[in-house]
Amino acid sequence: MIKNQKKIGIKFTSNRLIESLIKGLPDPKWSAKHSMVYIANTPKHLNLIFTTFKGVAWINYNRFLVNKPINTSNEQVDVTWFRNRKTQPGYRTCPEEYLLKLELKRYANSTVRTYVSFFEIFINHYKNKELQTINESDIRAFLQKQINRGVSHSYLNQIINAIKFYYEVVLGMPNRFYEIERPRKQSKLPRVISKEEVLNIIENTSNIKHRCIVELLYGSGLRRSELLQLKLIDIDSKRMLIRVEDAKGNKDRVTLLSQRTLENLRIYYKEWRPKTYLFEGMKGGKYSAESVLKIVKNAAIKSGIKQSVSPHVLRHSFATHLLESGVDLRQIQVLLGHSSSKTTEIYTHVATNTFKKIKNPLD
Repeated sequence: MIKNQKKIGIKFTSNRLIESLIKGLPDPKWSAKHSMVYIANTPKHLNLIFTTFKGVAWINYNRFLVNKPINTSNEQVDVTWFRNRKTQPGYRTCPEEYLLKLELKRYANSTVRTYVSFFEIFINHYKNKELQTINESDIRAFLQKQINRGVSHSYLNQIINAIKFYYEVVLGMPNRFYEIERPRKQSKLPRVISKEEVLNIIENTSNIKHRCIVELLYGSGLRRSELLQLKLIDIDSKRMLIRVEDAKGNKDRVTLLSQRTLENLRIYYKEWRPKTYLFEGMKGGKYSAESVLKIVKNAAIKSGIKQSVSPHVLRHSFATHLLESGVDLRQIQVLLGHSSSKTTEIYTHVATNTFKKIKNPLD
């Protein structure tokens, strides 16, 4: 943005051919502030740049694809609830263009709810200001107030994401307009329970359906969202594998299927007869995430486990127990669907075999 007008910025390393081609573009100018050449942002000029530099340079045009859906496989986004809900007098609701952009980009419904709720907290803090007049200093002041309230790093990051979405995606402003420092990422160790505690949780489930859910979360290392997304056809009993589609990062993978779980799944299927998804609600359709959380927590309480147990704790325990039994870290990375080995390496910090080799100085 230069003088409130959108421009196409061209940044490049010194090269005589590229410099010569840039001089041939319509009215190129130099911006000292942004350290780049720029021309007017029009579809004609954008096409001209591609034509001019074709075969000469690689062009990063991600900024011009802001309307591209981020995940075409996501379920239909439902923002009707936000439009039809009743609000208190004077409450400032999320702008329609914000909702439309979320629909267009097909964010997951959970992300839509998070973005809308956090953005409304922000705009109601400045309810007497027009959105276009809220500047970077105002945003910093708002974030500082949240920090003073003692909110978590995750909470603060979600607020920043919701605000950035409005300015960068809805309004199309470049990232440099909005350079807000993010809180340092906290480095926390995963919570893990023992194999005995996992087996106790399984034994304390209420019925065969709940038992299968817990066994899959642990025995296959599934995320809760992946479990809910499983369809009947994803269970490969011949190869003893589970196909996980459209997981985090839009990646597919396969993971392990326990023989014990397969036998229980067959009993479960005869009793419950799910139609499409492996686990369905009373009225059909996907089982709810809240129900899965309750199943795990209630079974853990019945087992007498003092620490809080969630579906993700079972996933962490799956990875840690594999590492403790001698499974290669790279294989665990594949089973979990991690893009980077660094993410999987965190389990070396909690695996007991890491410490068994070390003799305690007190002993």
